[in-house]
Amino acid sequence: MDLPRIVAAPMAGGPTTPALVNAVTFGFLALGTCSAADAREWLAACRAPFGANLFLPQPEPSLADVHSLAAQLNTSVPEVDVTSGFDEKFALVLEAAPAIVSSTFGCFTQAQIAELHDAGSEAWATVTSVAEAETAVARGVDGLIVQGPLAGGHRGTWDQHDEPGAESLEDLLVAIVPLGKPVIAAGGVRTKSDVDKLLALGAESIACGTAFLLADEAGTSERNRVLLRSARPDVLSRAFSGRYARGIETEFTRAHPDLPPAYPYVRPMTSGNDYCLVGANRGELMEAPASEIERALCSR
Repeated sequence: MDLPRIVAAPMAGGPTTPALVNAVTFGFLALGTCSAADAREWLAACRAPFGANLFLPQPEPSLADVHSLAAQLNTSVPEVDVTSGFDEKFALVLEAAPAIVSSTFGCFTQAQIAELHDAGSEAWATVTSVAEAETAVARGVDGLIVQGPLAGGHRGTWDQHDEPGAESLEDLLVAIVPLGKPVIAAGGVRTKSDVDKLLALGAESIACGTAFLLADEAGTSERNRVLLRSARPDVLSRAFSGRYARGIETEFTRAHPDLPPAYPYVRPMTSGNDYCLVGANRGELMEAPASEIERALCSR
C-alpha cells in the first residue's frame, strides 16, 4: 500500500490507543502486550487504513534465570504467558484484516504470511540488522520496519540474548533498502529534517513513536507525562524487562542495568517501579492533538 511520510509507531503498554491511530493518517495498533479482549475491541474501533503489530512468541527463558531474578528482587515468580496470547490475537487480525500486520521479536512464518495475504493484509517484519532483514525478505514479507539504535521502547532483536547492534539507522537503510522491499524507518526522528534525511536514503515512510507520547489522544499515564516533561536522561538497559529497551533512567535502572533475559517474567516482577519507555534525546516533546504533531513533523 502507499504509505504517508509519517506513520505512528505501535507503543505497547498504554500510549497507543485507537483514538491516536484514528487521529493520524496511518497508525499502528500495539497488540503485543494487551489482552485478546482488548485487541478485539481496539481493532473494531480503528478506521481503515491502519496497521497492527504483534509480538512473536519467545522461547521459554531459563527457569534458573527466572528464579535467580525473583530472589534478587525479593519477589515471587509470576504466572505469565510467554506467547503473549499470540495465537488468539493472530486470529483476530486475520478477521479484522488491517492494511499491514507487522511482527516484532521475529518474523512470521511463510504459512502465517500466506494467511495474512489471504485475509487481505500485508505482512511486515521489524528488523534491527541486515541479517534479520535478509531472512525476512527470503521468507516473503511485504515490507520491513528498520529500527535503529535510538528508538524508544524495546529493541526488536529477534533473540533476546543478543546485544543490539550499534549501526546507525542511516547505515542500516543504506544496506537494507537495496534488498528491494518497502521500508519504514524508525528510531530517533524528531524533526522534518530527520524525516527528509531518511526518506532521501530510500525509506518509504518514517515511524514516529516518542513524538506522539504527549499527544492528546495518547494513553500515556499522567505519571509518565510528568517524567517525559522532566530533564531525566534516557538509558538503553535490560532493567525494564530483561530485554534491551530504551526508557527514562530511574533509581531502579541504575541499580539493575543487567537483569537476565527472562522476558516476559521481568515486567510483573518490577511493576512497582517507574517504567517510561522513550527514544534517545527526546528534548521538549510537543503536547497537542496527534494530527498537529503529524503536520509539524512534515512541515517544520
